[in-house]
This record gives sequence, structure tokens and C-alpha cells, in this order.
Amino acid sequence: MGKYTREDVVKQINEQNVKFIRLQFTDMLGTIKNVEIPLSQLGKALDNKMMFDGSSIEGFVRIEESDMYLYPDLDTFVVFPWTSEKGKVARFICDIYNTDGTPFEGDPRYNLKRNLKKMEELGFNAFNIGTEPEFFLFKLDERGKPSLELNDQGGYFDLAPTDLGENCRRDIVLELEEMGFEIEASHHEVAPGQHEIDFKYSDAVKHADDIQTFKLVVKTIARKHNLHATFMPKPLFGVNGSGMHVNMSLFKNGENAFYDANGDMKLSETAFHFIAGIMKHAQGFTAVTNPTVNSYKRLVPGYEAPSYVAWSGSNRSPLLRVPSSRGVSTRVEARSVDPSANPYLALSSLLAAGLDGIENKLTPPAAVDRNIYVMSNEEREEAGIQNLPSTLAIALNELKKDEVIKNSLGDHLYEHFVEAKEIEWDMFRTQVHPWEREQYITIY
Repeated sequence: MGKYTREDVVKQINEQNVKFIRLQFTDMLGTIKNVEIPLSQLGKALDNKMMFDGSSIEGFVRIEESDMYLYPDLDTFVVFPWTSEKGKVARFICDIYNTDGTPFEGDPRYNLKRNLKKMEELGFNAFNIGTEPEFFLFKLDERGKPSLELNDQGGYFDLAPTDLGENCRRDIVLELEEMGFEIEASHHEVAPGQHEIDFKYSDAVKHADDIQTFKLVVKTIARKHNLHATFMPKPLFGVNGSGMHVNMSLFKNGENAFYDANGDMKLSETAFHFIAGIMKHAQGFTAVTNPTVNSYKRLVPGYEAPSYVAWSGSNRSPLLRVPSSRGVSTRVEARSVDPSANPYLALSSLLAAGLDGIENKLTPPAAVDRNIYVMSNEEREEAGIQNLPSTLAIALNELKKDEVIKNSLGDHLYEHFVEAKEIEWDMFRTQVHPWEREQYITIY
């Protein structure tokens, strides 16, 4: 997905027999939305004159202020390879603008760009991101609905015939590569039916765009294999959940600002300040990086997902890990994030937390190189290790107390996000669940 001019776009559309254009954007909850237009409306779209009703989109605007404009980002133009040869479909990812020509503050993509400007003011010119989104594949039932029947009983790095998702995963990789993705690895994950496909790191906005495109491709191709792909964090009890580890690095003048050949662990002071900022705000940003009721079923001890605020250079049980690569590849990995997160908002929050550490020269506590899961409460307290929020309700309360993370969302997104998530928690809290009937209906 290279740099395109208007002429490049028109040329590709003609060469590839494109008949429809999707103007794609992301709502507050991370759901992909789009307005599809026929090719006859392309000129209007490229002139930024395509209007839509924002009042119908979660977290956008009220009905009395509903008119909004879609501004296509030409660099995101891509033709969907799986669409019909009789007339293919292409897409642009769009920024949302108000009728007065100003960026819409409730647009998650714009919000990430706003946070990146703060980064630039502090002297950095790139926030590079690499993610590892995991997903499950379930079989579709006879009505085409997702079942709870897994398509394999494979485990970590297993091969066919144990890994029956291999052909589906391979087709996903081929489609992604045809769309310009550079795929680095593809393998079966720990749990039965669980998979991971890793693609090359990039700057924050492009990578958030890529995550959204990746999810769309995975779901689309899975369905062609009569499977349902889900990025739900914990679809099954008793097995590992799906994470989306986020590898982060800041660059200044083309150099990795986290690397120092003479520093402790060959990390720079900037890297340590960034780690300290992430740890300081971990409880505050968890509602954003783990935004569903189900997210907190994953953040429990015993399934490789972190549930404690700590960092290490090698240990995989803490929230933060510093992978062994150095030089240009020096990075900090946040392991708590899950793929239900809106990537634009998650990256905004993580960046703001890290920048707060840099700006205020915060110092992280000592690294924890023990398995935190086997430490006693007393040992964790002595080491200053705090718990991550254990429910969405607790996470929302922590978010409300964290001004840095609130500011990273901006007033519009913060208010709408908290409102939506409090409704979600209340719906869950007041629902009677099957577990309760199983436990109580015969006893009481």
C-alpha cells in the first residue's frame, strides 16, 4: 500500500476493473464502517465532498448535528483481491471532518494523529508499532451461524493434519500479501483453534489502519472456508485467550531513541522513562486497551496473559517485556492489549502514557525476572507489583482518575466511551448467566 496520487488511483481502478469504492472508517468501539459508492461518484469522493449521517454511528454526534464528510486518504487505496472479476471493489480509509472543514474530534483516527503531534513536539518523529493479533476459528453451523465447534485440536506451532486451519491461514496470508502486507510469520497458537499472523511493523497510523484491514481480511477469508474468525479475547473457558501484543519504539532523526549501546541493558534513558510512564498509567489505560466485559476473563493468572503491573527483559508474565533485539529493533512490548481494542485509541493511550514518563523523567521500579504468577501476595506487595483491573467496571473507575489517559482520548471520545462502556457493564451485571443457574437453581 504505497504512496498514491489521484492519477495513480484512477489508473489502478481502470486496470483492475474496479466498479465500486468503499469509503471506510472506524467508529469509537473499533468497528469498521463504510459507505459504498459506484465508480461514477469517485470524483466527488476524491474532492472530499462525500457526506454521511454521523448520528447513526456509535460515539459520533447527535441527530441535530449529523452531517459529516469523508476525506479519503489516498495512501490507503487498495483493491480487494477476493471480489468479483466482473467488477472489483476497492477501498479508501477516510478521516472524518465536520461541515466547517475541521477534523471531527470523535474520529479515532484523527485522535491518534493528534497524539502524534504531541510526540513531535517532544522531538520524536516516529512511533513505530508491531502487533501480534491472535484469533480463533470456529466452524459455521448449517444456518451459517458461528458454532462453538473448533476446526482443530492443534497447539503451539503444530502442523496439518493436526492444524486444520492451516489452509485457511495460508489463504489469508496470500490475500494480505496481494494487498501489500509484508507477512513475517504465520502459525498455530497455544489453544485449539487459535491462530496468529504477524505482519511488518510500521508507523502508528498506518499500523492501526493495517490492523483494521487485517481483521476484515481474516473474517472474510475464514467465511470462504466455512469458518468464523473471532477476535473476542476469551471465547472459551480453560484455554488461553487471544491477545494483541503491541511492540513500540520511538525514533528521533532516524535513530531508535530506545537504544543506547552504553546504557543498562543497552536501553536509553528515554526507554526507561517510557517504561515508567506505561507502568504509571497501566491501570488507567486498561479500559481502552481491554474494552469489553470479556477482556477481563483473559487477564487472569495461568494463561500467559499478564494480570500484574511489572516489567522485565525476559520474563513473559509481566505487563511489559523488552525483547532481546537491540539497535534499530530495540522495543518495548505491552502484553496486556487484546484485539477487541480500537487500535487507534489503544495506541493513543499507550503513546500518551509513555510520553508522560519521558516528559516527567519518571523512573521505573526494578525489573521482575521471576514468574509473578507463583509469587505470594506478600512477595508481590514487597516488590511493589500492582494488579491490573479485574473487571471492566474497575478499569473504567481507574480511567476516570487518570487525566493523562483522559486527555489522550479528548473530551468527546472520553465521554462517549465511558457512557457506552458503563451501559455494557450494567447490561452484563444485571443479566442472569448460565453459570448462575448451574450453581444455584437446585441448591436454593
